[in-house]
Amino acid sequence: MRTITPVAVLDYYDGIQIFEGRDPIGGHYVAMLIDRVGSAYRYLATGANPERLRQFRVGELDLLTLLLDAPGGEWFFIYADGPYGESLTLLPQKGQIAEQKDLLPDDGYTLDDVPIDDLAEKLAIESNRTVFEFSLEPPETAHGHRVRAETLGEILTQTQVVVKHAYNSVIRDLRKARTPYSDVADGYLMDVVVPAAPGSYRVILEAAAPTDDPTRPLLPDSGELVKGLRRMDDVFKSAIEVDKAQEILLDHKGYLAGAYIKLLQILAEKNTGFNYSWADPLVPKTQYGGVSAIVAKDLYETFSKSVELRTEEVEIEGKFARVNLGPGTWGLDTDEGNKHGKVRMGGDAGLQGLVVGARYRFHCTAEVELDAIRGESSTLYLEKIEPVNEKPDDQPKML
Repeated sequence: MRTITPVAVLDYYDGIQIFEGRDPIGGHYVAMLIDRVGSAYRYLATGANPERLRQFRVGELDLLTLLLDAPGGEWFFIYADGPYGESLTLLPQKGQIAEQKDLLPDDGYTLDDVPIDDLAEKLAIESNRTVFEFSLEPPETAHGHRVRAETLGEILTQTQVVVKHAYNSVIRDLRKARTPYSDVADGYLMDVVVPAAPGSYRVILEAAAPTDDPTRPLLPDSGELVKGLRRMDDVFKSAIEVDKAQEILLDHKGYLAGAYIKLLQILAEKNTGFNYSWADPLVPKTQYGGVSAIVAKDLYETFSKSVELRTEEVEIEGKFARVNLGPGTWGLDTDEGNKHGKVRMGGDAGLQGLVVGARYRFHCTAEVELDAIRGESSTLYLEKIEPVNEKPDDQPKML
């Protein structure tokens, strides 16, 4: 008797609907829930070509086609009545699988959701930190749990950029609402703690600060990183509600939208889906999100043409400083370092009379750019200037 071991849950709804399995010599299988027989769940299973299985996982192939393409036309029943992960026996069936109309799924059924498991929640509880995990499905995963170093590096870096801007967006809103928050500038930082976990190519990250850090209020859903990840979830809804994608992203236009669009560009170029989940010890359940390779390509093509999505109104406060970047440029020394930008009309119009070292609040329009070499960058265009009462240690001097 041949056996397989489940290695990844591909669809879950009140139980495991579809899972991926491996036999002792590394053969790939896919199994679909049919019904329940007594205490056991009955699955229809077939062998699967690794590349075709990858295409199904990323939404490029429907389940019916995957099953009908079974190597050798073999198909099996599986009766599962034990814990997930135990070895399962394949029971060979006679006849052509294409003739089993009452067992086969409808034409066009694809994976629209992410692989489901509780890994993020399990690790969050164990580490007492927010945990974020993501999986990739580039073409090379068809030949094992592997991914090009360049692909992993770009996606890992850009994922952290998206989290950073989601976090910063939350902080700005809390400041405007005068809501107390933990003033931790790098609270978005996450560490890679497990290079890869079983199932596709999965990477695990943990928040750099634990949940019981004294700077974090111990109230459910009160952490800024958690709020930032929820905002990231909102952005990724554009990959589900594609007909409303533009409208959804407009609510997060500027730095966050620009970072997301850049991530979509990388996913499109690397031909990979991106599925993630995150959990926190103080949040009741694991949250999920993601985008298939096909949808990433379509969304990037649409979003990259919109300048409006990459434009955000920002306020910067600091001491006016001279910058040697040409006419019409300005600089402010802020608590977060030097910020510089431009005056739209060119020349020094709008900058006359400003005092070097004096404190001002600049109202600007930030235009986020997508650059293939530098990654994300932005230009700040000055719109309005407000003088700010000097702090005791400010020592302005005339130009």
